[in-house]
Amino acid sequence: MTPPRRLIRHEQALNDLEEQASFIAQDSLSAAMRFLAAAERAFTQILEMPGIGASTTYASPRLAGLRRWPIPGFPKHLVFYRYSDGSVKVMRVLHAARDIEAILRDDSMEDDADNTTDG
Repeated sequence: MTPPRRLIRHEQALNDLEEQASFIAQDSLSAAMRFLAAAERAFTQILEMPGIGASTTYASPRLAGLRRWPIPGFPKHLVFYRYSDGSVKVMRVLHAARDIEAILRDDSMEDDADNTTDG
């Protein structure tokens, strides 16, 4: 039997979700609510099958091991995460139109417990 996995949402990922939901809500509050629910479904999918996301390849070695998975129904919104030691760590949630590599490279991308939320 596989031991249970733990989902860790980094503070920046939570901020990303809030910003994107606020932007979507400018046009449709119900779409923003669907977006947040879909993001939670994506997190559950990743937690159940951590290898589901595509591996990413970036120039910075700090970004090694990062994977990405689209939010169901919102395919241009991507969840960036790492899986290690039985934990899925959601690092960022970004729109595909953004300069993702630059954003990720400039992030601290550290596993600082003060910047995480279990759940």
